[in-house]
Amino acid sequence: MTEQSFSIIAYLVAAIFFILALKGLSSPTSARQGNLFGMIGMTIAVITTLIIGENLIALLILIPIALGGAIGFVAAKKVQMTKMPELVALMHSFVGLAAVLIALAAVLNPIEVHTTVQRIELFIGAFIGAITFTASVIAFGKLSGKFGAKALVFKGQHLLNLILAILMIGFGAIYFQNESILAFIVMVIFALILGVLLIVPIGGADMPVVVSMLNSYSGWAAAGIGFTLNNSVLIIAGACVGSSGAILSYIMCKAMNRSIVSVLLGGFGSDVAEDLADKGEKNYKSGSVDDVAFLMSNADSVIIVPGYGLAVARAQHALQELTVKLVEKGITVKYAIHPVAGRMPGHMNVLLAEADVPYEQVVEMEDVNSEFPQTDVVLVIGANDVVNPAAKTPGSPIYGMPILEAQKAKMIIVNKRSMAPGYAGLDNDLFYMDKTMMLFGDAKNVVEELVKTIE
Repeated sequence: MTEQSFSIIAYLVAAIFFILALKGLSSPTSARQGNLFGMIGMTIAVITTLIIGENLIALLILIPIALGGAIGFVAAKKVQMTKMPELVALMHSFVGLAAVLIALAAVLNPIEVHTTVQRIELFIGAFIGAITFTASVIAFGKLSGKFGAKALVFKGQHLLNLILAILMIGFGAIYFQNESILAFIVMVIFALILGVLLIVPIGGADMPVVVSMLNSYSGWAAAGIGFTLNNSVLIIAGACVGSSGAILSYIMCKAMNRSIVSVLLGGFGSDVAEDLADKGEKNYKSGSVDDVAFLMSNADSVIIVPGYGLAVARAQHALQELTVKLVEKGITVKYAIHPVAGRMPGHMNVLLAEADVPYEQVVEMEDVNSEFPQTDVVLVIGANDVVNPAAKTPGSPIYGMPILEAQKAKMIIVNKRSMAPGYAGLDNDLFYMDKTMMLFGDAKNVVEELVKTIE
């Protein structure tokens, strides 16, 4: 077998594993297997690249692999579920940066002559990678609270973005015409700036979609560089990530009643700020752990709506213990999951899987909404925006957004630390309904007390 035939077959096998990985990650029940397939595929791809590479400097390859692997292993072991969204955003930035560095290395290589098609590929891969890098860094800062979740909107913002985009494409065209290294570098600089300006006007409510879009960008950047390097597995893997990220972004935008264009242009945060400015003080009812324990113990059916507050308190294990106690009493318990619950797609599913919640108890929004009117008690724990009835009110900033219709249940219990608005910065009318009881306190402590009381 020739070296070329070996690489084609090996890369094809790796690509098949990547596709199987995406298939596995589409469901919580097969997610572990999906991760395993992805790891196998990447191992095959890396080993194949090392085997077929010419004039490789082993230390310059093996040392970064060892360092990166060690950092990744430690980060994966130590990261908390609440920090997972910003970690994912940070990983996307690394992919974008890698694409830029590979493109720069190819452009700066004095012995390499690029064809017309390769110059186009370098241009596309580099500017998408540069935008992905800085945009992901800003997304990381917003999700981690370092930059604040509020949208930063200023006059002439869209015009400035348009000018930067035109300049970026213009310098890219100059590079395409005469292979000017200076023009290529300037193009990358404009793309880096554009990445920042595209994300700063996006408010916290839209950050889950942003993370998904950046995932798509990183895939397309990898695919573009794959063409330049004539690496089939990079092209396939990048295309799979890019397309799946784009599809997920569409699904999430549909779940939020938002268009992808409006998300990328930002402005959501400013609308919410105006909405809050008009809100006055409202009356609400609060209860004790004993009250809630009595209501839940005497219910026939309970639906639990988890949110980011559950992740912050790391209360998923205590919540699962509570569920077991209720099920032992003959009570039907289900978990209702909104597509954008938490700070990233699938955040709540992973959190509940970590606590060994049976998959059959976890129900998606489309399937569970019809059950709320017949449900005795709904426990909203750490969630806010995904159960906000304002989505049904014309003129609301979230009007039209599909929600978990908890307001239709017979009794609603809401566990929060305070009456502060959710991540979208929007007040929630659910908290002030006559059949709603607020249960204040740290989610983990509250649930643990509920378990003791019910026992």
